[in-house]
Amino acid sequence: MTPVLTSVVMSAAILGALVGLLAYVTLLERKFAARMQSRVGPYRVGPHGLLQPIADGVKLLLKENLVPESADRPVFHLAPVVFLVPCLLIFATIPFAPAIGVADLNTGLLFFLAISSMEIVGLFMAGWGSNNKYALLSAMRAVNQIISYDLPFIFSALVPVMLAGSLKLSDIAAAQAGGAWFIFYPVIGQLAFVAFMVSTLAAENRVPFDILEAESELVAGFRVEYSGMKFALIQLGEYAHIIGSSFLGSILFLGAWAGPGPEYLGPIWMLLKAMFLFLALTWIRWSFVRIRVDQILTLSWKFLLPATLTLLVATSFVVVWRAGGF
Repeated sequence: MTPVLTSVVMSAAILGALVGLLAYVTLLERKFAARMQSRVGPYRVGPHGLLQPIADGVKLLLKENLVPESADRPVFHLAPVVFLVPCLLIFATIPFAPAIGVADLNTGLLFFLAISSMEIVGLFMAGWGSNNKYALLSAMRAVNQIISYDLPFIFSALVPVMLAGSLKLSDIAAAQAGGAWFIFYPVIGQLAFVAFMVSTLAAENRVPFDILEAESELVAGFRVEYSGMKFALIQLGEYAHIIGSSFLGSILFLGAWAGPGPEYLGPIWMLLKAMFLFLALTWIRWSFVRIRVDQILTLSWKFLLPATLTLLVATSFVVVWRAGGF
């Protein structure tokens, strides 16, 4: 096959697998949350509830598409797509194993960080186009919060980049071969990983950082006016973004596809590590209470941002020292 056709086939295969994965990640989260709360969770549709994601998809397809009378219709209709597309594009540069991926760019991490931040455009369009005060206030909170935590997220992600000496995600994975995962790097690795996880929680608007959709004041937040498949597209985008961040975390800190056994198990190890990070984020979500918006911003600007910047500077000194620069 030609390179273009190979890229198209690989893109279609990854997109199909991704949509299936996202559908069943919702079931995984519901089952995991139910186990934490001594509940059964989804159980009736299919054996042990395994067909529940399909039932949910059919239900959303059949629901009526409601549009508020005073909504800005073009913006309202376009917002879910603008929100979803960047969340799916971040998977374009993620290598799932050697030679398995759409495009392993030399600046793969920069592409991921740039594209993932574009979700705030669709998010704000949803709040603005709904012409609903709750949706607009939620969108403003979300943009404020995501921008506040983007810098700590970037700084923590740059620590493995400096240790590996490359922005190419496959090179970062290769630098951790033989069990030399960056999470085990003395002090620096652990602090960067904690900062990455906290920033991911905030960027994904998950408890304790989900102030933008606080049920007591903002109902369902920026998506409150959406129904049917438009609601499904927004939910799909949110789960795609958090799964993409989990895959990125497994590459940056957990050795990507490295693991015991033959090489062909690499994609399975990659998936297991990403699911481990996803469940860790879910565990935190169901274990803590929501904090106030001023506390969220204080944590970012007064603590996490200077801490990750200091960590980045310390990493640069370590890299120069290892190279014999001192």
